[in-house]
Amino acid sequence: MTLKIIPLGGLGEIGLNMMVFEYLDTLFVVDAGLMFPEDYMLGVDFAIPDMEYLRENQKKLAGVVLTHGHEDHIGALPYLLKMANVPVFGSPFTMGLVRHKLEEHGILAKSSLHVVHPGEKLRINEFELEFIQVGHSVIDGLGLCINSPVGRIIHTGDFKINNASLKGPVTDVTKFAQFGAEGVLALLSDSTNVEKEGYTKSAKEIGEILGKIMTDAKGRIIIALFASNITRIQMVVDIARALGRKVVINGRSLEVSVNIAKHLKYFDKTDDIEIDIHDVNHYPDEEIVIITTGSQGEPMSALARIASGNHKQISAKKGDTVILSSKFIPGNEKAITKIINDLYRQGADVIYEKISNIHVSGHAFQEELKLMINLTRPKYFMPIHGEYRHLILHTRLAEGMGIKKENILLAENGQVVEFDRTGGRVRGTVPTGRTFVDGKGIGDVGRSVLKDRQTLSEDGLVVVTLAFDEDTGIVVYGPEVMSRGFVFEHLTGHLIDDAQCVILEAIEDIGLDVPNRVEKIRTRLQKDLKQYFFFTIGRKPMILPFVLEL
Repeated sequence: MTLKIIPLGGLGEIGLNMMVFEYLDTLFVVDAGLMFPEDYMLGVDFAIPDMEYLRENQKKLAGVVLTHGHEDHIGALPYLLKMANVPVFGSPFTMGLVRHKLEEHGILAKSSLHVVHPGEKLRINEFELEFIQVGHSVIDGLGLCINSPVGRIIHTGDFKINNASLKGPVTDVTKFAQFGAEGVLALLSDSTNVEKEGYTKSAKEIGEILGKIMTDAKGRIIIALFASNITRIQMVVDIARALGRKVVINGRSLEVSVNIAKHLKYFDKTDDIEIDIHDVNHYPDEEIVIITTGSQGEPMSALARIASGNHKQISAKKGDTVILSSKFIPGNEKAITKIINDLYRQGADVIYEKISNIHVSGHAFQEELKLMINLTRPKYFMPIHGEYRHLILHTRLAEGMGIKKENILLAENGQVVEFDRTGGRVRGTVPTGRTFVDGKGIGDVGRSVLKDRQTLSEDGLVVVTLAFDEDTGIVVYGPEVMSRGFVFEHLTGHLIDDAQCVILEAIEDIGLDVPNRVEKIRTRLQKDLKQYFFFTIGRKPMILPFVLEL
């Protein structure tokens, strides 16, 4: 009998996390995350994993287990549940975020959601899961002990080992060590920060730095951070209270997260210092702290609107201290630096990771990754959650910790990792990839559409319109040539005139008695005009010929 572990996303990229555990007629999924668009995904809102394998094995699908509430772990859940309405299991804060997300998608009422806690056990047919508390940048993170008929698998989830937290849970190293003493077949461990030496900085250190910055600030303080980072938000509120400042919480996702945390009693009451955004101007600047969204340069976020002057209630001004209390996620640098530049233009002072150490990662550094291996003492090791270089470096680290080279299983998305009584191996593949979500469209934007969008963005569009008499084949309208994003209309001059000549020559070469004449003219126009424009101006615009018979 064989246990299969199949990553459908998250191994080869940051984001898109989804992993299948399968034994006989049962499979369950750990996480269902999205990935925000990369540069080549023009116009795409986000990507989710290709779920074809789950669709093909829908009868086996017994549930979804969520490790924590970040979008790269829960963002694809609504799309999975629309395909298969199966039970979902997660910690209290994670399920609070999930409920809000499913309500937005209109499927909350028919969804089966179950809250679990560290130490609880869950039976999913042949599998028994036990949940382990882990520290991360979002509260209520869970690691998993998965007991299968073949052996015990430890899935760390996203974790760090934080020994100096101000508030919030820390990773339960005792539990990991207990499982290690009892015997672990395989460890699946977070690889995100394997390039970083040493240990992650503690929340206490960050609190001290933030406290100094906020104490020294003379005017308003505007601090942008991840909406899910409840521990950091609480830290800012506590500092503001100590400084006698009022707090404004601004940004829809931020308000949702804080309200969920308050309901769960994970967040202290703020009635004594929290004020409505409409009342900001009723207080002196030196008494205001605004906590907001937009630390990653999101174009519609509150901070982006403040920076551009489009926020209804708040405008940046001289004397403001703006703090971006988060790491620059790769791919977001340009958007973030634009906001920083705009804020400086408004007269504000901006503090961000490149000039001050105001962020602590939620992912383990090298020494913590080594400690996890030492605690669990696995026979096999599988790096997860990271780009390919992270996975490679994590395998080297594991080998350096004494894991046999043949017992290190390096897999990418779609590759099947098998375990049976004889051991573990990577063998076979399943369909996988990325499904693009664009507006209300799911999967209707593929590589050909992205290629067209890239062509339009780089070389523009040329539209040709002409009409024939159906009986005689004579041109009765056009050819009319229009361009967009190609060259300035008033500068086209001879370029368009000559293009019309190219069109007429192509028409003359295709006789009246040629079968499918209209379709052949369309094809010929695309070919000849592309060649003409490339020869004359060195560009390859998209050619759209509209050829009609009247």
